[in-house]
Amino acid sequence: MNTNPEVLTAKPEAPAKVRKMLLILSKATIDNVYAAFILANGARMEGIESEIFFTFFGLEAIQKDKLDKLHVATVGNPAMHIPTLLGGLPGMEALATKMMKKEMEKLDIPPVGEFLEILSDSGVKLWACKLAMDMFHLEREDLIDEIDEVITVGDFYGRAEGEGTHLMFI
Repeated sequence: MNTNPEVLTAKPEAPAKVRKMLLILSKATIDNVYAAFILANGARMEGIESEIFFTFFGLEAIQKDKLDKLHVATVGNPAMHIPTLLGGLPGMEALATKMMKKEMEKLDIPPVGEFLEILSDSGVKLWACKLAMDMFHLEREDLIDEIDEVITVGDFYGRAEGEGTHLMFI
């Protein structure tokens, strides 16, 4: 047993404070989009740097012609608490989406386009994935003006340097 008094009284190191949140959004369902936006906004409100990397189907949240048409996924979503068969019925997705948007409106949560403007204005960096852009044959002009840049995954990971940086996949 170690009887060194310095070892016996040493305090454990405190974890590093969160200084930067890097969020990766890969699906543009309303629940995923708002989860990323609320987390990014909350980080900025706490003085934490925040960035969102939109990849694969997450790109729909920043496409001019799609961001107002996002929906709730009712099929295969266990949090819906409805059988998959019912979730696949015609009109079910539209109904669930309408209900969720109504509840968000009651809480004064802004629509997707407005929320993106708020995020950008507060300093959240918004990145589009180059590979996904190429794969879906998208051009920079297809995206909202608030996008900072189209970057590679390597570029995004390069932004993760520094103590207190956290990556979160949504």
